[in-house]
Amino acid sequence: MAFTRATGKHRGASRLARRSAGIAGVAALATTGVVGTLASPALAADTDNRSAEDTGLTQVIADESLADQVSAQAAAQEQEAAEAEARAKARAEAKRKAEARAQEIREAKERAAREVERRRLASFNLPVAGSYVSTGYKTGGSLWSSGSHSGVDFHAAYGSSVVSVGSGTVVEAGWGGAYGNNIVIRMNDGTYTQYGHLSSIGVYVGQSVEPGQQIGVSGSTGNSTGPHLHFEARSTADYGSDINPVAYLRARGVSL
Repeated sequence: MAFTRATGKHRGASRLARRSAGIAGVAALATTGVVGTLASPALAADTDNRSAEDTGLTQVIADESLADQVSAQAAAQEQEAAEAEARAKARAEAKRKAEARAQEIREAKERAAREVERRRLASFNLPVAGSYVSTGYKTGGSLWSSGSHSGVDFHAAYGSSVVSVGSGTVVEAGWGGAYGNNIVIRMNDGTYTQYGHLSSIGVYVGQSVEPGQQIGVSGSTGNSTGPHLHFEARSTADYGSDINPVAYLRARGVSL
């Protein structure tokens, strides 16, 4: 009778099978590099000689170097930005100072111009340029109703330009009886001047006039014996308030 060996699944492996399995396990470990490193000196030496790059150290150094470069670049950009801002502020300050200086110069020129104009408007001159007194103040004679000359006569050929001796406002412009065509001006200093015997009048009542501005043309109208300009200086607009015309003009800087 033949006997058959039991082969149930719970039966333990034979010694030969276990040995074979152990050899296979060692081979597998050697393949993964664990046991192989320990068992093979050549493999261990190859592992020791692997480059730093294989270990990851070079990557760390490279990362640190790149970070330093980025940091240095950022610092340089910040420095450049700060310098650019400083230059911009310096230019703005220089521009502000230049504009302020230009404004000062303009204001100084304007003040100077105003002063020149003020002096011009405050100046006085002869009523007929280059003329002279032909008949003096208070000269006596039958030619004047009061018995004496209430003004002075300036030599003036017929048609000579007659100008205002200073700045003022015309208060009379027309026929003045014995004065013929005449003009009376209230001067800015509160005094009055009169211009008589004119052949024509070139201004109107209420008009402002300046020193040297033409107001009429000389002639011989009214009570006159020939072409000339009768000129009076007065304290009021009324006849009889006359003052010495020569002294009046000289006190205001006019040479005659």
